[in-house]
Amino acid sequence: MSEQQSHLALVSNPRAPQIDSLERPSYAVYEGPTTADGKLFRAGTWYHGIKHTNGEEPGQPYDLWICAPLHVDAETVNSDDGSVGRLLRFRHRGRVIEYVMPMEALAGKGEEVLKALMRQGLEVEYHQRRHVPAYIASHHGLSKILATTTKPGWHDQSGAFVLPNRIIGGENVRYQDTGKGANLYTAKGTLEGWRTEVAPYCEDNPVLILAICCALAGPLLAKVGVNGGGVHLVGDSSSGKSLAQAIAASVWGNPGVFAASWDMSRGGIEIEASSRNDTVLILDEIKRADPKRVQEMAYAIANGTGKGTMTREREGRPKLYWRVLALSSGERSLSEHAAISGNAAHAGAELRMVDVNAGTRTHRAFDELHGMTGEAFHRMLTAAASRHYGHIGPAFVTELVKETEPEVFYQRFGEVRSRFDAEGSQAGRVADRFAIIGLAGELAIEHGLLPWASHSAADAGRLLFREWVARVGDGNAEDRQILTAIADFIALHGDSRFSDISALLPNPNVRHRAGYFEIEDGKRLYLFNRASLAEAAAGYGRDRILRALDTYGVLAKTDSGRRQKNYRLPGGGSTRFFVIDPDKLDIERSAT
Repeated sequence: MSEQQSHLALVSNPRAPQIDSLERPSYAVYEGPTTADGKLFRAGTWYHGIKHTNGEEPGQPYDLWICAPLHVDAETVNSDDGSVGRLLRFRHRGRVIEYVMPMEALAGKGEEVLKALMRQGLEVEYHQRRHVPAYIASHHGLSKILATTTKPGWHDQSGAFVLPNRIIGGENVRYQDTGKGANLYTAKGTLEGWRTEVAPYCEDNPVLILAICCALAGPLLAKVGVNGGGVHLVGDSSSGKSLAQAIAASVWGNPGVFAASWDMSRGGIEIEASSRNDTVLILDEIKRADPKRVQEMAYAIANGTGKGTMTREREGRPKLYWRVLALSSGERSLSEHAAISGNAAHAGAELRMVDVNAGTRTHRAFDELHGMTGEAFHRMLTAAASRHYGHIGPAFVTELVKETEPEVFYQRFGEVRSRFDAEGSQAGRVADRFAIIGLAGELAIEHGLLPWASHSAADAGRLLFREWVARVGDGNAEDRQILTAIADFIALHGDSRFSDISALLPNPNVRHRAGYFEIEDGKRLYLFNRASLAEAAAGYGRDRILRALDTYGVLAKTDSGRRQKNYRLPGGGSTRFFVIDPDKLDIERSAT
C-alpha cells in the first residue's frame, strides 16, 4: 500500500483504531483497519520491518501484509504423546477456524504449516508466505495452555467429550488432526427432523432399535466398564441390513461417509476404529473381508489395542487405542466367512462379534412396516436418514455430561442387566453388550431424544439376546466348538477311517485310520486314537479337548483312573482308545 493510498484510506476511515508508534521489527495482527505511524493498515497479519543501509542514516521502515488475521491463542500439549503445539485461529467466509499446529511442523521451511492453513482457507500473500511460519514461531512463553487429543471420545484429563467440530462438557481441550482426513462427524437437517422422520418407524423393529442404540452406547462403555465388541447382522442380500446400518450411522454423521467397510487391512481397521472411538464402528458386507484375517480383526476391534510398530530408528511408534462397539453385517456369520479359508472358528471371535438374525424375521430384517410395503418402508427411511443426521449422538452426550455422579450409570446398568438371564460366564459377557445397548436407548428415551415407549429399547435387546442363546446355547463356546468338530469328523469319516473293533482281521480298506467303532445297544461308539482326537478338534490342545468331553459326559467307557479304555485289536495286539458316545456330542439333545 503506497503512502498516497494509506492517506486516502485514513481520510475515509477516521474512526479506525490508532497506534501512536510501531516497534520495529515486529509482527502485528489487525482485525480491522488500523492506523499506526500516520498510516492506515488494512485487516491482516503484518510484518513491520526496518531496512538498514551501510551508511550512518537510520534504517528505512517498511511494512508487509503477510496473511489474513491469524492469532496464536495458546500453547497445546498432546495428551496422547506429550508433543507441544500452538492453537491457531483465523476466519474464513464468516466461520472461525481453529487449527492445532504441532511445533515440529515448523522444522525446515514450514511448508507443512502453510499447506494446512491454506487448505482450510487462510488467505496468504504468496510472495511473503515465508513470514507465516516465522510469525507463528515468534510466540514464546504463552500463558494459556490447552490439552489436545488425536482421537474423538472422552478425554480423561478434562472429562470432556471431544469431536472434531465441537467439544462437549469442557473448554480446555481441542481435537488435533492433520486436516487431511474425511470429516466423519458432520450434521444436516435437525434433531427434531430425525426424531419425527426416522425414529418413530424404528419402534417395534428390534433390529432397527438395536442399530440406533448400538450407535448411542459407545459413550457409555467407559461409564460402566463394559468392554467393546460388536453385533453382526446376518441375512440375505437386500434384507434390510444396510438400512439398519445407515440409520445407526445417522446418529453421528452422514450415513454415506460415517460407515466403513470390511474391505481393509488390519492396520486399516485400527485407524477406522480409533477415528470412531467412543461412538460406533459400522462395517458393511463381511464377504469383502479377508477370510484369513477376519477373526483377528474381530479380536482387535473388541480388545481396543493396535499392533506395535517400529520406526526406521528402531523406536516404537505409539499404538492406536480405542473403545468402540461395532455394527457389522453380512450374508454369512463371522465363523462361516472364516471357514472359507479353511480356518477353524474361534469361539472368542464369535463372542466378540455376536450374530443377530436380520434375515428371517416377519419382514426379513424388520418386524413391523408401519402400514407400508417393504420397498416403501426402506425407501422412506433411507431418504429420511439422508436428510437428517449427526444430531442425536452429540445431543445424547450433552445429557450424559450433566450427570456428575458416576455411580448412577453403574446402578442403571445393573438394573437393565438384571433382566438378562445368562448362566455361563461367556453368555454373561454377551448379555453385558446387549444390556449396555439397551441402557443407551432407555436413557435416550428418558431425555426425550427417542420418541419410544419406556423399556422398548431394553426389551428389544433382551429379545435378540434370547434369540442368540436359543441358537448357540448358554454354555461354554469352546466346549460347543470342540463337540461340534468331533461330531462333524464322525459324520465325514465314520465309515472311511473307522472299522469294527470286533472283526477278526483289520479292514484293509481303511486308510489313515482314526480308530474303530463298536456296536452296543444298537448304536455305534467311536474309538478315537490320540492323533485322530487332536485332528478332529484342530486348534485345541488335548487337555482342553478332554475337559470338554468330561464336562458333557461324552466318554462312554474308561479304565480305572484313565480317560481311555484298552481294547484288543483285530489281528492281534491291544491299545487304548478314547470311547466317544456320538449322542452326547449334541449338547441340546443330551441335555433333554
